[in-house]
Amino acid sequence: MSDEVVGVERIGQIAVVVKDVDRAADFYEKVLGLKLLFRFPGLAFFECGGVRLMLSKAERPEFDHNSIIYYRVPDVASAAGVLERRGVVLEGRPHVVHRDERHELWMAFLRDSEGNYLGLMQEKPIST
Repeated sequence: MSDEVVGVERIGQIAVVVKDVDRAADFYEKVLGLKLLFRFPGLAFFECGGVRLMLSKAERPEFDHNSIIYYRVPDVASAAGVLERRGVVLEGRPHVVHRDERHELWMAFLRDSEGNYLGLMQEKPIST
C-alpha cells in the first residue's frame, strides 16, 4: 500500500432510497425541517449541516435498501417532542445508549414517510 492519502474528510452526500420522492421530500422539509436545496424529476436534495441529503427511487432492485442516518440534535427530548406533535410515531423514547466519563449519548428512533429508520442523537456532557 502506498503512502498516498485519499483525503476523505467528511460526508459530502447521503442518498436515501424512497418509494415516493414527493411524499418523502414533504416529510424531510416540513416535518424534519431540512432546507430544500433543489429538485429534479425523481430527485430531491436537502442541506443538513454541511452534508447534502439526496432522496431518490432505487435505480435497480438490488439498491432498494436503507442505512440508518443519525441526525445530531441539540436536545433529543425536545426534538422528539416536536416530531411527535407533527404526527411522527417514535420507535422508542429518547434513551441513553452509551455513557463514559465525559458524556452520555442519547438516541431516539423514528421512521420517515417511506419506512426508513432515522436516528436522532445528542451527546450530553456529564456535569461533575
